[in-house]
Amino acid sequence: MTSGYTLARSSEAFFAPLTKQQIMDTTSPCQFTPEVCAQLKFYVYRLIDPRSGETFYVGKGKNNRVFAHALVAQSLAEDADYARLSDTLARIREIQSEGLQVQHVIHRYGLDEATAFHVESALIDAYTDLTNQVLGHGSSSSGAMPTNELLLRYQAEVASFHHRCVLISVNQSGDRGDFYTRTRFAWKLSRKRVEKAELVLSVENGLIVDVFVAHQWMPVTPKDFPVTVPVKGRYGFVGVRAPDEMLKLYTQKRVPPEYRKTGAANPIKYTFKG
Repeated sequence: MTSGYTLARSSEAFFAPLTKQQIMDTTSPCQFTPEVCAQLKFYVYRLIDPRSGETFYVGKGKNNRVFAHALVAQSLAEDADYARLSDTLARIREIQSEGLQVQHVIHRYGLDEATAFHVESALIDAYTDLTNQVLGHGSSSSGAMPTNELLLRYQAEVASFHHRCVLISVNQSGDRGDFYTRTRFAWKLSRKRVEKAELVLSVENGLIVDVFVAHQWMPVTPKDFPVTVPVKGRYGFVGVRAPDEMLKLYTQKRVPPEYRKTGAANPIKYTFKG
């Protein structure tokens, strides 16, 4: 793949002023000069897929942090195993493999770090299907939530687990239909471990909203899931809704605090050890 720019080794070359043509060329990443960095201070940025216009990553940083993801992805070997990459890097590599570049947008700038954290968290709440591995600062404890769910979150009884359960957060799953559809795919997880679970608990904003019994876990392919192409490194299940006694035992109960650590973005939690 031919790159539109080269990362220079020396700081002088790295921060060399850009020509007007380079600045206007949105197909190749650029870099901020020290003067620009000083004006930006802390900022919140979005990475956009040029193929769809979709925002797929939100982050905060300063200096040239916004360009770091594309630089890392571009440095990877052409035959890098996508299944071993983070979702963000895998998405960027797919974009670059088509001869395109990620679009970088500075959403807010001139911020102090504390304000940048809050802006980042608000944006993460606003966009679904992000590739972020870690939630924005404070997202899990003070993110967007309807008032009735807010009352349930803080007034509902805390769940006590009597089965080997896997908890799957569907907060960022988008509007894919009912809870079964939203919960059953497509996740990065240990198939060997998850197959030991007796129940699958669907969790939304810290509240258990549905319970399922998984009959089989398998890779996500068009044969068994409503996708058009296989989703590398992701698994899902086929199963049924749990019996009424199990629904009564867990639904509308709060997930205990130890399973809702601040900043933990992994949607998969286990109530049992491997």
